[in-house]
Amino acid sequence: MTHYSTLSSNLKRGIIRFSETISSKFSRPQVKFISQMIYGMIAAQSCHLSKIARSLDERISLKKTIDRLSRNLNEFHNRDKLMHDYVNKIKSCLTDRTVLLIDGGDITKACSPKMEYISRVRDGSTGNYGNGYFTLSVTALTPEKKMPIGVYTNVYSASEPGFISEDAEVLKSLKFIGRLFNKSCIRAFDRGYDANIYYEYLLKHKETFIIRAKKNRDVIYQGKRINILELANKFKGKYNLPFNKRSGVESECKVSIVPINLPCMPTSELNLVICRGLGKIPLMLISNLKSEDNRLGLAVTKVYLMRWRIEEYYGFKKQQFGLEGLRVRSLNSIRNLNMLLMLAIGYIGYMSAKGDGKRCVLELIEISKRVKGIPKFFYYALADGIFTVFMRSKLGICDMLKKKRRCGQFSLFPEPYFSTA
Repeated sequence: MTHYSTLSSNLKRGIIRFSETISSKFSRPQVKFISQMIYGMIAAQSCHLSKIARSLDERISLKKTIDRLSRNLNEFHNRDKLMHDYVNKIKSCLTDRTVLLIDGGDITKACSPKMEYISRVRDGSTGNYGNGYFTLSVTALTPEKKMPIGVYTNVYSASEPGFISEDAEVLKSLKFIGRLFNKSCIRAFDRGYDANIYYEYLLKHKETFIIRAKKNRDVIYQGKRINILELANKFKGKYNLPFNKRSGVESECKVSIVPINLPCMPTSELNLVICRGLGKIPLMLISNLKSEDNRLGLAVTKVYLMRWRIEEYYGFKKQQFGLEGLRVRSLNSIRNLNMLLMLAIGYIGYMSAKGDGKRCVLELIEISKRVKGIPKFFYYALADGIFTVFMRSKLGICDMLKKKRRCGQFSLFPEPYFSTA
């Protein structure tokens, strides 16, 4: 039998403790705002301020709650500081060999031409162009289940004053994660980041990386400059790699690894990993990973194939929480809403990765009543389970925020610590 009241109280206390820990350096009103937004997004499964306000269930008019949330959302300017403290918190469930996935996305707003600094973007889901904003996210994979936890996010516009380039935004994200993660953490990039500026930055700072190469790139092999696809076609594959496609079809890939150099940095020794069997054109990966093990090529290929997790992460943000349905107009509010959503999903990922939260995770997945069992990307099941629990709760978290806590060691699901007076 599921005790929804107990589970609801534990989840609320866990969210409050998580929120107050990552925002402990802010003023009390800001701490309450961050806690309410994280709870409201998880409870309402939405980015609409009206739905978030309803989930808070305050003893004031709904309009006043929405106005307060909207005002705080527009006036908050400490995103980097909040993300820094948040990453320091969730690093306890990551390792020194964590894979960091860097990828861009978009927020399309086809029917909102008057939003601040809105620009022309390409919709990644349809391939068409329309009005919207560019996004950039970095996610870390948990060591056990390989689930993505956001560690950096930003929304930017090409129409905004002071905008330099997409490369500048990517380098900004690399500098941010470079201050918080070890150089041994593998940075994985798609072929859209196969540019000399990124190789130069990563090699200069001695950071480990895997970048998917474009077919028009030239490399240096055995002292001669050659097209990378022409070089890849000379190798038919030495090692076998069984692989299950998303359709469920099993395939056998052939992997080779070749030492190369880049024309932009001819003294830097790199490896080209060639994988055949995933498409008509072989998968070509450039990495600075070194190992005496002959299976290094297999390891590099497996790490890169995990990059699909960030695509699932983007889909989760848009489908489960309706990120593209946001209804705030200023660019600063959009950035803050996007960041707070990363923190809310980060709590779900943190809860599922911590040892003391696994029992609760299993119970939430059972409550979600999945038709086809537990999928590999189980964030949807967790979110549905939390939504079901909070739907049965009659109160929000406002009363909990008002009461004074007892001092104690942080636990994801602590014993009740609120005063009953």
